[in-house]
Amino acid sequence: MSPLVFTLLAFGISFVAGLFGSLVGVGGGIIVVPALTLIFGVPIHFAIGASIVSVIATSNGAAASYVKRGIANLRVAMLLEVATASGAIVGALLAGRAQPRVLFVLFGLTLLYVVWSMLRKRTAAQLEIPPDRIADRLRLHGSYFDDSEQKQIHYRVARTPFGFAVSGIAGLLSGLLGIGGGAIKVPAMHLAMGMPLKVCTATSNFMIGVTAAASAMVYFMRGDVSPFIAAPVASGVLLGAMAGSQLMTRLRNNWIKTLFLIVLFFTSGQMLWKGLRP
Repeated sequence: MSPLVFTLLAFGISFVAGLFGSLVGVGGGIIVVPALTLIFGVPIHFAIGASIVSVIATSNGAAASYVKRGIANLRVAMLLEVATASGAIVGALLAGRAQPRVLFVLFGLTLLYVVWSMLRKRTAAQLEIPPDRIADRLRLHGSYFDDSEQKQIHYRVARTPFGFAVSGIAGLLSGLLGIGGGAIKVPAMHLAMGMPLKVCTATSNFMIGVTAAASAMVYFMRGDVSPFIAAPVASGVLLGAMAGSQLMTRLRNNWIKTLFLIVLFFTSGQMLWKGLRP
């Protein structure tokens, strides 16, 4: 494959990854890493390095719009990011010692967990939101205007310690696999902390850039970031993220959730096959 063809194809796939990542708050890495490894045969450490850069681009492209519209919960983001960034640094250090097969299997299992958690019949609206003194004290509760429903949505945040712990795990996986951590944080914020899916997505988009930046320097210093790979990936993801941020508020939560699950289920199977095949 010529460099020009690779650049154009990588840019196109990354645009789709950025669009999708912006819609569901996962950073685009869940598409970028499998695409680079399964389609183009890029070594997984270089794919993860490019994905880390693209995650930063996704956050920059989408987060500003979500913050401006008041959808992202900045207080929740700043609290959870303490745990996520710390975990990301640890994950990035561990990634340099992990075998490629191990990373493929971990990636596939992570995505299967996300699919399982989102397929559970319970939703944030159906769960009883218990009192949370930490959320009350830090004023984490919020509201936003939903364009699709044409009304102001008010919500309360619960189970803050659980969300903080899960964010640390999400950061670890982010640094290890280059997925931004949103694939873990979005279900946790939605199902456990009681936040609407759109708020979870917007808040995750705000956080993933900081998370990725915390681990990016480790990948740069280790030589796992190739400009030839990272440049078209980051450019495509950035433009896709900007388009997705404009589209997200017009879509219903169920549509976003369905798209999320279809792509994650297919990707998890491909990554597990890559890691477990003889």
